[in-house]
Amino acid sequence: MPRRLALGAGLVAVLTYVMASPAAAQELPEGAASQVILDNIWVLIATVLVFFMQAGFALVEAGLTRAKSVGNIMMKNLMDCMAGVLAFLFVGYSIGFGAEALGGFFSWDGFGVPGIDDVAAAPAALNLSPATFFFFQAAFAATAATIVSGAMAERTKFKSYFIYSLVITSLIYPVILSWTWGGGWLSQLDIPFSDFAGSTIVHATGGWAAMMGAIILGPRIGKYGPDGRPRVIQGHSIVLVVLGALILFIGWFGFNPGSELAADALVPQLAVKTLVAGCAGAVIAMLVNWALDRKPDVSMAANGLLAGLVSVTAPVGAIETWAAVVIGAVGGALVVLSVRFFDRRGVDDPVGAISVHGVCGTWGTLSIAFFATFDDAFLGREDAGLLYGGGIGQLSTQALFILVHFVFVTVTTGLLFLAIKKTVGLRVSEEEELAGLDVMEHGAPGYSTEQGQGTGLLPSAGVPVVERV
Repeated sequence: MPRRLALGAGLVAVLTYVMASPAAAQELPEGAASQVILDNIWVLIATVLVFFMQAGFALVEAGLTRAKSVGNIMMKNLMDCMAGVLAFLFVGYSIGFGAEALGGFFSWDGFGVPGIDDVAAAPAALNLSPATFFFFQAAFAATAATIVSGAMAERTKFKSYFIYSLVITSLIYPVILSWTWGGGWLSQLDIPFSDFAGSTIVHATGGWAAMMGAIILGPRIGKYGPDGRPRVIQGHSIVLVVLGALILFIGWFGFNPGSELAADALVPQLAVKTLVAGCAGAVIAMLVNWALDRKPDVSMAANGLLAGLVSVTAPVGAIETWAAVVIGAVGGALVVLSVRFFDRRGVDDPVGAISVHGVCGTWGTLSIAFFATFDDAFLGREDAGLLYGGGIGQLSTQALFILVHFVFVTVTTGLLFLAIKKTVGLRVSEEEELAGLDVMEHGAPGYSTEQGQGTGLLPSAGVPVVERV
């Protein structure tokens, strides 16, 4: 995120002000009104791309899990976005970007988004209106939440997952925002942290939450044999996996370039670095897995694409193009090794979310300390990485940022999942898991065998099923 993000709490509706009031437009310098409109339009378009990523997550997770629970996957992703946006609107945004309290460790500005309904307001440092800025940040909050869905697939009670989704978007993720992009203590250090578009703030938050959920939930039935060795549980559609990964690939061109929060000359550079990092991640993941398993695995190549994208999300505003290739390639190799690591230690993550988002998000954030040539896109700093003659100050700050974030997310989400487990319960019964969550949790299969005949409702719903004639 650019340095102007520290002013997020004070954003006002410049676009609506200019468009609603001719007098207001006359007060702006020549060309400024056009830039205001361009900035808002670009960020709105970028946000639509980020929201489109929800479809990509849903397809990847559905493809990597079994058909009997595909509807459950879709419902979780749907509610991560729908309910998550509402939770962020009423509570989360104020915590993330509200007035600073408790020495930069917590923020609060009351419920809702200040100024979101203003038609006219005085111009401020950022060209974005409060509505535009909220729209963009809400998409990021929904992204952090939905990462967890796949890691807990096929065995989680929907009501329990729904509780988690509300809590992470209204409380846990916003606290991290308040420490970082909201201008809190991590941005006030002598050498502030750097995470341009959220390798750690967004992706590692979801990744480490996914790890805690998978550990506390336990593996799927049949995932590990009597000797403790992991077994392969095939997903039901590699086609959905690749389509979902490509949708995410497209959405990332809103995620990273959109984080510039302005329509300026840096946007195409951000797009190119995002592009090459994702490509490098996919190719290297394919090659590494090919060398280990003697086969070029399609799903691992798709996860390598995502790993490269996650890895470059933090450093994308501070590196050269060649470095983006290296960072993405390392991410592609890491995801292959990390998936194996967690699998062999009893952590059942059907989609590799921990590795893609947690491990590679951490790598991307740390890579800034080595590859940054400049960082004028964040807080106006010009700290070079170690490979460019910089000192260890940025490395120390990035390491502190990563450590604090890891501890906070694992402790809070761990306590959350344990509390859910002890109260409403976290896991479905063995009978429900074996039958599949679509029918047992939602009352209808994800794929109907009737080919359009029948109501799609079960008799238990009070409506008889129309039988084939």
